[in-house]
Amino acid sequence: MVREGPFWDAIEGRSPLPPATVTLGWELVEVDPDRGTIEVAFIATEAFLNPVGVIQGGFLAAMLDETLGPALVAGLGPGEFAPTTDLHVQFLRPARPGRLVGRGRVVRRGRDVGFLAGELVDADGAVVAVATATVQIRTRMLRDPPAKP
Repeated sequence: MVREGPFWDAIEGRSPLPPATVTLGWELVEVDPDRGTIEVAFIATEAFLNPVGVIQGGFLAAMLDETLGPALVAGLGPGEFAPTTDLHVQFLRPARPGRLVGRGRVVRRGRDVGFLAGELVDADGAVVAVATATVQIRTRMLRDPPAKP
């Protein structure tokens, strides 16, 4: 398998992680591109809290998107990417600040479309949210970064 593209470039230090990924405290735990599975960790900081003191749902949704997408993107060829076209999240229990683990998997992959599923668990192993996603597999979507002044 060729380890090229934005996922592997970031993992192997050829490019920085995207800023949104850094904000979420994303860390790769394990990835198996052949099986279409991934496990990642996030650091949910107090900056993510809503007024009642739990992690705001939008951050949990972003964490799930940053879990499910890479499960598929890690196995794509050079020049391919898979933007999310639909993300359905169910919040099961409040999430508190700290380490959250995302587990994602490719349910089915076609030539142009992928279907993904996964969950986000807290430090006690309790599932706090689950998600399914649809992605559109595209080629030549990636472009060179803008030139620096």
